[in-house]
Amino acid sequence: MTSKKSRESGDIRQPEPKILLTDLRQLIAEARQDVARQVNSALVMLYWRIGQRIRQDILKEKRAEYGEQIIVTLSRQLTNEFGSGFTARNLANMVRFAEVFREEKILHTLCAKLSWSHFRLIIYLDEDLKRDFYAEMCRIEGWSVRTLEKKISGMLFERTALSKKPDELVRHELDNLRSEDKLTPDLVFRDPYFLDFLGLNDRYLEKDIEDAIMRELENFILELGVGFTFVARQKRIQVDNDDYYLDLLFYHRGLRRLVAIDLKLGEFRPGDKGQMELYLRWLAKHEQQPEEETPIGLILCAGKKTEQMELLELEKSGIRVASYWTKLLPRKLLQKKLHEAILHARARLEQRESLAIPDKTGEGGNRTSVKK
Repeated sequence: MTSKKSRESGDIRQPEPKILLTDLRQLIAEARQDVARQVNSALVMLYWRIGQRIRQDILKEKRAEYGEQIIVTLSRQLTNEFGSGFTARNLANMVRFAEVFREEKILHTLCAKLSWSHFRLIIYLDEDLKRDFYAEMCRIEGWSVRTLEKKISGMLFERTALSKKPDELVRHELDNLRSEDKLTPDLVFRDPYFLDFLGLNDRYLEKDIEDAIMRELENFILELGVGFTFVARQKRIQVDNDDYYLDLLFYHRGLRRLVAIDLKLGEFRPGDKGQMELYLRWLAKHEQQPEEETPIGLILCAGKKTEQMELLELEKSGIRVASYWTKLLPRKLLQKKLHEAILHARARLEQRESLAIPDKTGEGGNRTSVKK
């Protein structure tokens, strides 16, 4: 006869029903997501191949009117056989898709994260670099279709530091992002920042901005971008016997570094650089972890002057300066202002590079001052 003690020692502990059910639900959900990703990827690649095949036929004929005719004809036949996914408009989207995304290998990587709805928004953007920027950032940061639409309408690309660089440098950085999945400050930080959601009146103090940001922290982080995590407000920084207070401290997962944010009511002043440098050196000494990159600073101000920015060489100190707008401009005026800012920044960069080219004669030139 088996004793009670031996029976107890041989008992197998059964899993709790609730825990088991939770685990099974997770397995089913993960499997469904995996299937959905595979279906999406296959569908996107199908649309690209359809567009590629139609495009080849149209290019062979070299007649624009032929393209319109063949798309209508094909749409009628394919819709009858396969349903509403092959309307004339969608076939035209597929042809455009094949025109602007030429490399199948790159598409394989993108379509693992981007749906056809994402691509339909991207393919009609007017520049290759802009299309690649939104596609890669969407892949890296996992934007929804709605988020992508908001980023495009908010002219995110035009507000990044990246857009102010020459095309070949922009291309180089986007290629690195594609191959290494590595974000840089030029991709993360923008100028200006839109803070219209804070609901500030015409007159306000720096503390009003900070208080409003804390009330609308979620929206503020959305405007900063994916990857920012709030760390502290009015971070106390003690140097010798003096106390300083940093307005806001964040951490960026992609950059793997602390981000110090200082709010300024008026325009940027040269003295603001020294203050931020002190904050950054203190953070590097007392808060930076071994696996992290050097802290970086963002000074948000009402405005800034171009020549001051160039002379101070703020990026060498790990400092970014950006304007904030508490009220949005009409879209056409916003486009105009950002386009002018990009052209001006690129022209200044080209001018600096041309002045840095050494004199090939070896004789040098006379230095003359020019009054502006």
